[in-house]
Amino acid sequence: MKVEYINPFIEASQTVFKQIASMEAKLGKVYLKTSPYRSEDIVIMVGLTGKIRGQANFSMRKEFAMRLASNMMMGMPVTELDDMSKSAIAELANMIMGNAAMLLYNKGIQIDITPPTLVMGENLQITKGRMTTICIPLLVGDDTVELDISTEED
Repeated sequence: MKVEYINPFIEASQTVFKQIASMEAKLGKVYLKTSPYRSEDIVIMVGLTGKIRGQANFSMRKEFAMRLASNMMMGMPVTELDDMSKSAIAELANMIMGNAAMLLYNKGIQIDITPPTLVMGENLQITKGRMTTICIPLLVGDDTVELDISTEED
C-alpha cells in the first residue's frame, strides 16, 4: 500500500474518535503485520473496493469497546456488549471508513466500503492470505485500537 493512502485513515480515525466518542486517538508506530496474526476480543471488519481493494479491521479489547460505546451514548453505563453497544462501535468504524473514503476521494482515489461486520471471541486469529497488512495503532488513553489495513497489490 502506498504511504499516501495511509494518512487519510489516520486522520479520519483521530477526527471521528474525538468528535463522536470524545476520545483522543494518538498515533502509535505504524508497522507491517505478517499473516496469520492474533487479534483482540472484538474485531470490526469493513471491506474496501475500488482503487484500494482489501479490508480494514479495527481490533480492541472488550473492556475498551464497552467504554467506547458508553462515550458514544453520552455516558450511558455499558456493562455488557448488547445489541445497542455493538451497533454503536460498529457505526464508529463505519464513520471512520466513510471519512477516510471521502479524504481519499479528494486526492483522486476512489474507494467504496462495505457495511461493518463485528466479530467477538477469545484468541481470535486473522489470516489475510496474499494481502499486505499495515497496522496503524491508535493509542486511546491506556488502550490501543489496532486499525489493520490489508490490501491486494495491483
